Order: sequence, then structure tokens, then C-alpha cells
Amino acid sequence: MRESTSAESAVTPDFHKLMAEATRLTQAGDLGAATAAIQAALDRRSFAADARAPGRDDDVIDVEAREVPDDDAVALDGPAAREPGPDAPRPAPAAPRPAPAAPRPDPDTRSGFIAGRFGQGRAARDFKLFLPPGRAASPAPALVVMLHGCTQDPDDFARGTGMNELARAHGFLVLYPAQSRQANPQGCWNWFKASHQKRGRGEPATIAAMTRQVIAEHGVDPARVYVAGLSAGGAMAAILGQAYPDLFAAVGVHSGLAPGAAEDLPGALAAMQGRGGAGGSLAVPTIVFHGDADATVHAANGRSVFEAAPGEHATLHSEVVRDGGAGRSATRHRRSSRDGRVVAEHWVVHGAGHAWSGGQAAGSHTDPSGPDASATMWRFFEAHRKPVPEAGGS
Repeated sequence: MRESTSAESAVTPDFHKLMAEATRLTQAGDLGAATAAIQAALDRRSFAADARAPGRDDDVIDVEAREVPDDDAVALDGPAAREPGPDAPRPAPAAPRPAPAAPRPDPDTRSGFIAGRFGQGRAARDFKLFLPPGRAASPAPALVVMLHGCTQDPDDFARGTGMNELARAHGFLVLYPAQSRQANPQGCWNWFKASHQKRGRGEPATIAAMTRQVIAEHGVDPARVYVAGLSAGGAMAAILGQAYPDLFAAVGVHSGLAPGAAEDLPGALAAMQGRGGAGGSLAVPTIVFHGDADATVHAANGRSVFEAAPGEHATLHSEVVRDGGAGRSATRHRRSSRDGRVVAEHWVVHGAGHAWSGGQAAGSHTDPSGPDASATMWRFFEAHRKPVPEAGGS
């Protein structure tokens, strides 16, 4: 048996051995076994696989440690991306780029789900957009931006959260940006990199600019634009709420982390275990869902997001919410402003792991037995509108 002095020294020989085996199997015509060998080789090189220890959740959907170049971290060209906040450093100008591509119809036109691609080069991202039927006869609709977790994609996330069905019933649009596997091999949003945590830079700038395009092209009410996400997507949603309070009226963070909880990979692992940094504050109303049995992203992170949300000195209310059937119960904490508006909610789902509460089994990383996070988030979002200056006003 080969001895090794570290996990790093053990991975490389195994990787080459598995790739050699995949080549042999391909030549022998056993493509299924060859594919399995290639996948095993790639898994050996995955930091998430190497970093798992006894007692950790095997369904890690949160951080891929293999570094990739940050070519997509430059500022996007265009007005939507060149609006740094008062405290944000102004990024270096990028070369002019062609206008983003328009959405292209999805073959399943009956669902109102269309596919598109936004941006250019390494900053480009695919997306799916749900357009509810009958929206043309309605006033300007709201928009919910949904950010998937690692290993997921927009279609999977839509199935699991059931957000499209909710949008069909209430008439709002749903935008699902898709993370590039070139930017992160596991499809995680790079919330743990400092280059993707600021206004006008990296993935937050891409998502914000994509959101602005959808607002402009589909007549969305700019006062009712919201963002939510799961896990890595929840962490990125929190970053967007911090970096773009002028764009998003409210934020939903499910099994995620507070903005600024980590700035590199070691910090990300510490934060996921509940030992993250203090992070920054959120200026927009925020709703948090987190399972208290989450073995992937410790439940302490849900508390950190809630603490970062508005209403530090507001009135706090707590109550237990019980399911009438066999579902999970939850403790709901709420902070209300002086006028009685709930500005922050924190749902601690008892016994739940790392999964979308009340989700549908058709999607990955869902917990159908929990309270309905999608419906609850929409209820919270619907209660908050962002003041939008009138055109031509001072």
C-alpha cells in the first residue's frame, strides 16, 4: 500500500491512475465505466471531497476550493456596473464590450420559461427567466432573482423551490442567473472571494447588470425587485443586498452566510463551521431560513445574517410555528420598526439540514417537510417596496 504524508500528495497519483484506467476502458468500449472513472478522478481533485471529515454532511453544495483565474472580476462595462457606492473603491475601467445578448426562447414555450445569456467573455452568464402568463394585462410586475446553490442549475432550482408556480399565481417574474462551471467547477457562486464581494466588480456586478436589463426589457416595477438564494446562492444574495441597496428592496437568505463572513478559502471553511468573521451590515429588509441541524453551513450563520439585517434597536418578537401535520416546526424571530413594519425575519427550522425548506422533491437539496420558504419569502417581499425617484426629479 502506498504511503502518503498529506492529502495533497495522495490525490495526484490517484488522479493519474484513474485517468489511465479511463483511457483503457474507453479503448475497450466500456464508456459507462470510463465516465465513472473520469468522474472519480475529478472528485479526487475536488477540495470539497478532500475536505470532508467524519460527521460532515455528504451533500456539500457550498464551496469548491480549486482556484480559478479572476478574469471575470473586472468591472463590467456599462452604466449598470459603473455605479460604485460612496464607500466602494472605483474599479479600473474595462474595455467596451458589445451589448448583452437578448433572451432566446426555450423549446418549452408553454411554461413561459425562456433561456438567455448575458455579458461577454469570462464575465458572461447564462440565465433562465420565468414570465407568468397574462402579465401584459397587469401593472408593472415584481421581479424575484433566485440564486442556486452549488451543483445546482436554474432548472433544478426552479423545480425544487416551486417559485415559478408561485410566480404564476401572483404574477411576478423570476430570474435565475446560472453560475459558470469555468468560474467555479461545482457551480458555486464565489461568495468567499474578496473580488466578488463589492459593488461594480465580479459576480455581484454581473447579476446586478443582468437584473437591470430584465427590469428594462420586461417593464418590471423597479420598486419591487428582490433577491434570494440557497447556500452559496444565499451568501451571494446577502452580498447583493449589501452592495446594491438601491436595486433590491428586500433579500432572502436560505442556509447561507452573512456578507463578509470570509474572504478566502480557509476563511470560507471556518465560516461554514460557524467561525466566520463579523461581516458587514445589510441596509435592506432581510428574511432568513436556516435548519438547526445543518451540517454543511452551521446554523450560527443564520443568526449572523439576522444580526446584520436592519432594525438593530427595533422590537424583537419570537414565536414557535408548528405544522398541523407531520411537518417540521420552526421558531420565528422578527424585528419590527417603530411603525410596526417587520424589517427582519429569522426562521430556525427544527431538525432540518442543508436544504430548501418546504421545497419539492423534484429538485435537489430540498426538505418538503419544512415550512414553505418560497411562499414565506414572497409574503415578506410583497410587504416591502423601495422608494424610486421619479424621472427628472431632484
